[in-house]
Amino acid sequence: MSTWLVTGASSGIGRKVTEQLLRRGDHVAAVARRAERLDDLVKEYGDRIWTAPLDVTDTEALRDMVDRIFAELGRVDVVFSNAGSGAVGAAEELEDSTIEQQIALTMTAPIQLARAVIPRLRAQGGGRFIQTSTMGGQITTPGAGMYHASKWGVEGFMESVAPEVAPFGIGITMIQPGVVRTGFGSVLSIAPELDAYASTPVGQVRRYIQATGGNLTADATGDPEKAATAIINSADISPAPLRLALGSDSYGAIKRALEGRLAELERTKSIAFSTDFAR
Repeated sequence: MSTWLVTGASSGIGRKVTEQLLRRGDHVAAVARRAERLDDLVKEYGDRIWTAPLDVTDTEALRDMVDRIFAELGRVDVVFSNAGSGAVGAAEELEDSTIEQQIALTMTAPIQLARAVIPRLRAQGGGRFIQTSTMGGQITTPGAGMYHASKWGVEGFMESVAPEVAPFGIGITMIQPGVVRTGFGSVLSIAPELDAYASTPVGQVRRYIQATGGNLTADATGDPEKAATAIINSADISPAPLRLALGSDSYGAIKRALEGRLAELERTKSIAFSTDFAR
């Protein structure tokens, strides 16, 4: 039996992870912007689930919540940082507020959560920090520039921090799901359209979203229950995998992206070497 802290626990993969942990007998500190959506789990599982409302973009509130959780529960074995949403639009279509919100929720909040819990995990002798990323942390799609920027940013942070905290018994894993049937599209922020982009790839993405009515994951191959199980099981893998792709679509897309970047690096190798001092 272990104790988990889950953010974004009221819906999607966060909800599935929370449900599975409770079913198997674990304790969960489940926080979400709308914590009342977890009331049914409180009714069913009683004091094995601790809930509270939290806007993870409020850094002071986030730190206070971490303090409360560790004070009241004593120990947290695994932190699952899962809150997120997406913004869609060409770079010049996006409003400043949308850019700021995307970065705050998907990059700054996980960074601040990690900074808040690492001293606690270090003091207790170790633990796991699992960060929800996406295959979009390694690939890109036109019209999702800020979403990718925030995911690539948080992946860079986590990859850098992982060896910093490894000596303290803290493992970090970035989860990279493909498209999973979670209703994620319903929380997208769609930028006002500029006519100039109507016939471009950004316009194609916008029309696809409109055609699905915002339910981008209705026909996804990714099973949220299986994804949740894989996330939970990853906490027992030693050493902690730095990245874990979930879904055949994620594996394929990431593999193609990495192979493409490596091929491009090799094509420009002579240029790279040409800038060295002559020996």
